[in-house]
Amino acid sequence: MSQPNTTPVLRAIRARDPHESGRVATTLELFFDLTFVVAIAAVGVQLHHGLAEGHLGDALGFAMTFTVIWWAWMNYSWYASAYDNDDVVFRLLTFVIMVGVLVMAAGIPDMFDDSQSVIAVAGYVIMRVGMVGLWLRAAKGDPQRRATCLTYATGISVLQVLWIARLWIHDEAWFGPTFVILMGLELLVPVLAERRGRTPFHPHHMAERYALLTIIVLGEQVLSVTGAVQGAIGAGAEGAGWTSDLACLIGGGLLIVFSVWWWYFRWDHGDLMSQPTKQWVLGYGHLLIFGALAAVGSAIAAGVDVTQGQGHGTPRLVSMALAIYLAVFTLTLAVLRHPLEGNRRTFILSVLLSVLYFVAAYFASSVGIAALVIGLLLAAGVAFHVITEQPDRAVDADSPA
Repeated sequence: MSQPNTTPVLRAIRARDPHESGRVATTLELFFDLTFVVAIAAVGVQLHHGLAEGHLGDALGFAMTFTVIWWAWMNYSWYASAYDNDDVVFRLLTFVIMVGVLVMAAGIPDMFDDSQSVIAVAGYVIMRVGMVGLWLRAAKGDPQRRATCLTYATGISVLQVLWIARLWIHDEAWFGPTFVILMGLELLVPVLAERRGRTPFHPHHMAERYALLTIIVLGEQVLSVTGAVQGAIGAGAEGAGWTSDLACLIGGGLLIVFSVWWWYFRWDHGDLMSQPTKQWVLGYGHLLIFGALAAVGSAIAAGVDVTQGQGHGTPRLVSMALAIYLAVFTLTLAVLRHPLEGNRRTFILSVLLSVLYFVAAYFASSVGIAALVIGLLLAAGVAFHVITEQPDRAVDADSPA
């Protein structure tokens, strides 16, 4: 008879071995990611409706809100890679952070309205207070890195006071600048803390965590394509919802999803994570990758609305948005991967593809055509890599053919 897994209430905090073999994401980390599915979906819906209605300001709201979501996810993920001791207290503090994510997700519509939301700030503060608790535990259990852990805890605490104080600003002209300042300070905290001693995160574990979040944001694209199919089916029993433009959008959307997955997972980022000089660029650079992929899903969903006459945005606007976000993904990945590639081939190809995205978006007669052409361009890029990266399999003349 199998015995239940026993979880101790308190277990001494010890720095995890950064070279631990077989280190994979835990079920708690996977559960933690589910709350971010909700948050990312909420911010994606807002951008989707904004693009469909031609509200360009919602692109800025998306950028700001998604940055906050990404930052909360990244902070916890890096901490857990170094100090996850899986006791009851660790699990409860993780649940606190998850509650904060859900609260913040409820305030996302207000963030898009005027960049201010008591609910969103409350959710963010709850998440960050949970992180303070985790860092204080690490400071107690890891004397060698006590200064690092206390710097994290202090910096996060001070910034939460400033985020709350920002709610008393009522002049909209200051909403954007103060957000940028406070978010910049948030990004600075790890830089200052790690100078006092490096936290022992596991590079290949973190590469897996980044890959899992990539799968989550790709799920938003799958959901958008599924919405296109459902919209066509539900448009009428006579099949009036099926048009050539919608069929192109569905086909292009699927090509984009499959090609983006293939493009991202060509390499294991664990090798880059192991290099101290590359960790910051790769870690922070993934904000653009995650955000761009989530925004691509919103652009596809907006394309469905415009194609079916349910939005006031123009086809060219939506098509250009799709091109912009895919160009950000393609170029960012090329820059981050350049140290692994060892040549300029991928970078040149990425620049060429990005230019062609814009050409297709500008001259396409509809969103569907733009999506299909862009999808074919991405698929062609994948095919190029598959063909050029095949090992030389010259057949020996004496061997049977």
